[in-house]
Amino acid sequence: MSMSAGEKRQIALQRAAELKERIADYLEYKKNIPTGFKEWEKIKERQEKIKKILGASEDEWRDWKWQLRNRICKIESLKKYFTLTPEEEKEISLTGSIFRWAVVPYYLSLIDPENPSDPVRLQSIPSIEEYNDSSGVLDPMAEEFTSPAPAVTRRYPDRLIINVTNQCASYCRHCQRRRNIGEVDYQTSREDIAAALQYIAENEEIRDVLLTGGDALMLSDKTLDWILTELDNIPHVEIKRLGTRAPVTLPYRITDELCKMLSRHLPLYINTQFNHPLEITPDSRDACWALARSGISLGNQTVLLKGINNDPFLMRKLNQELLKCMVRPYYIFHAKGVKGTRHFRTRVEEGIEIMEQLRGFTSGLAVPTFIVNAPKGYGKTPMLAEYLVSMGANKLLIRTWEKRILEYENDDA
Repeated sequence: MSMSAGEKRQIALQRAAELKERIADYLEYKKNIPTGFKEWEKIKERQEKIKKILGASEDEWRDWKWQLRNRICKIESLKKYFTLTPEEEKEISLTGSIFRWAVVPYYLSLIDPENPSDPVRLQSIPSIEEYNDSSGVLDPMAEEFTSPAPAVTRRYPDRLIINVTNQCASYCRHCQRRRNIGEVDYQTSREDIAAALQYIAENEEIRDVLLTGGDALMLSDKTLDWILTELDNIPHVEIKRLGTRAPVTLPYRITDELCKMLSRHLPLYINTQFNHPLEITPDSRDACWALARSGISLGNQTVLLKGINNDPFLMRKLNQELLKCMVRPYYIFHAKGVKGTRHFRTRVEEGIEIMEQLRGFTSGLAVPTFIVNAPKGYGKTPMLAEYLVSMGANKLLIRTWEKRILEYENDDA
């Protein structure tokens, strides 16, 4: 006996109510997740205080080169904005004697100075845990053994990295290449970049080139234009990518001039690294929108960081906010065992649980891939929840996102 339209609608309404209940806990929880938009008025108040201390105009504040010139990198400067205990001063000094630190005024303004566990503070201000880390290694991906040409890192068959600078707007405390940072900003020499370009030209299998460092957008527009033009002129290079945290830490770097120049080098992709919803502000959103309007596809590579974002609901909120900025969540990286950063590491199963709380519970666009970097430079390895329970001759047993075990026909036509 067939169902009436009313009976079918009743079943659909019952299912809709069930689905709504599936995310009721998240809908309640996310009300208390701080974002850069929610906190924007407080952030602007802190920006006014910083501008007053530095004697900066609004035009200077929005000048990315002014931001770089005024990076906070000494305890004496930091104390103008934060109240530090003598113990905190000692700890920052000790850690700073080993690992460089610096933060631009914009990114500093995102920090609540009254909250020692502020997620931006944990990413940018040194802690004694870095100094005390004796178990990490400086180069866990063995990049020194994957460099067949100057400035090149190659771990895959058809793509490679050119490391174009050691400079960043702010130096992340979880940086994977902190061994390269040193105490002085420098750009890779034109000769080394030319040698890297020559290597690419001589190896026709290379179809994808990533410019990173450091931060690729710390290069001048002119230098970036030169490198991208050279890559455009190599017939077998199909796409170019830039690795940068500028939309996060220094959105004023995304100028009209930069966007106009980059739009001449399509297809071009930019991967950035938002790690917490607090980093998504009106200014960072506008930077991402400007890049998107220029035809550039944006991806995000979050690092899973203990005490910052190792929470399934927070990660869901982050990814949903990113989509509103035209940024596609691309990867969640398990933190590498880099010396000085191991206090940020979680267990791998935490990342898998986060993925289980994304798949099905939110848009597929908001579901990145959880990645562990294999030791010794053997590449990105996906860590996946198990949805295939068993496989027979013509049937599968599958587990859905709701943990239902169902039989699935597996025969061909």
